[in-house]
Amino acid sequence: MRALAEAQAASEILARARDLAACRELLREGSKSFYAASMLLPRRLRPDVYALYAFCRVADDEVDDGADAYAAAQSLRDRLERAYAGAPRETPVDRAFAAMVARRDIPIALPLALIEGFEWDAAKRRCETLSDTCAYGVRVAGSVGIMMTLLMGVRSAQALARASDLGVAMQLTNIARDVGEDARNGRLYLPRDWFAQEGLDAEAWLADPKPCPQVARMTARLLQAAQRLYWRAEGGVARLPADARPAIWAARRIYADIGRRIARNGYDSVSARAIVSKPRKLALLAAAYGSAALARPGFSEPPLPEAAYLVEAATPFDSPRARVSESRLVRVIDLFHRLEEAERLRNGSAAEAEIA
Repeated sequence: MRALAEAQAASEILARARDLAACRELLREGSKSFYAASMLLPRRLRPDVYALYAFCRVADDEVDDGADAYAAAQSLRDRLERAYAGAPRETPVDRAFAAMVARRDIPIALPLALIEGFEWDAAKRRCETLSDTCAYGVRVAGSVGIMMTLLMGVRSAQALARASDLGVAMQLTNIARDVGEDARNGRLYLPRDWFAQEGLDAEAWLADPKPCPQVARMTARLLQAAQRLYWRAEGGVARLPADARPAIWAARRIYADIGRRIARNGYDSVSARAIVSKPRKLALLAAAYGSAALARPGFSEPPLPEAAYLVEAATPFDSPRARVSESRLVRVIDLFHRLEEAERLRNGSAAEAEIA
C-alpha cells in the first residue's frame, strides 16, 4: 500500500514537472526578452512565473489567431472559471495555472481583467484619450504586473500600485514600438484626441498608415507617459524580495531601452521597428544587478485611477474601503460581545434572586 502511494506521488510530481516544462518552452519561444529576464529570478519563483506567463501567452494567441476573437475570449472565461474551481482543462498550461493561482491565492479579478483587455481587442475598442489607452494597458499588462508581485509574496497596496505602473509603462512602450504594425492590422492605440490636436484624421491615417511628423510627436508623447510610470515603478521594485529584484530591473531596463531605440529612429514606428540587440540585452541584464539594491522614490504615489480597482481587488484588507469595512465589523462584533455580556449578567442576577 505504501509503495503504491509513493509511486502515485512520484507520478504526480513527474506530471507537474512536464506541465511546467511545457510552460517554460512557451515563454522561451514567445518572449525572448522576458525569458532572458526570468533567468534572473530565483529558482523558487520560476515555476509559478512560467505557469502565469504560459496562460497569458495562450490566451493572447487564442484571441489573435482564432477565426472569432470574441468567441475565443468567452472560451477563455470558461477556462479561467474551471481553473479556479479546481477542475482545469486537461492541458499542461491549464493544469499548471490552476495549481499556481490556488497556491498563491491570486484573486480571479486579475486574470479576468486580462481577458477583458483581449475582449477590447476583439471588439476593436477605440482609445479616445490617454486614460483609455492606460485602461487598456492596465488590463493586458498592469494585471500581470500585480500577479507577478503576488507570486513574490508582496501584497501591500502601494507595492501593487507600482507593479501596475510598470506593466502599463511596458505596454505603452509596446504600443509606441508597434504603431505601424498595429495600424496595418486595423488597430490604433494612440489616443484619438491626440490626432485631433495634431489636425490629423485618425480614420484616414489608419486606412493608409505612413510615417509623418504628427504621428512621430504622438509616439514621443506616449513614451514620455511611459517614462513617468517607469520612474514611479522604481519605488516598488526596491521593495520586492532582494533575490527577485534583478529580474524586474532587467525587464524594466530592456523595455525602457526600446523607447530609446524608437527615439533614435526619429520616433518613426511606422516604417521601422525598434529592436534591442542580444549584446545590448546582455549588458542590460548585467547592469540590473547593480541597481537592484538601490532605494527609489515614488513608492507612496496612489495607483493610476484606471488601475485602482485591481489594486483594491488584490489587497482586500489593505484598501481604505476594506479598512472601513473591517472597522465596522470590529464594532459589530464588539457590540454583540457587550450585549452577550449584559445578557449573561442579567441571567446571573435573576438566578441569584431565585436562590435568595
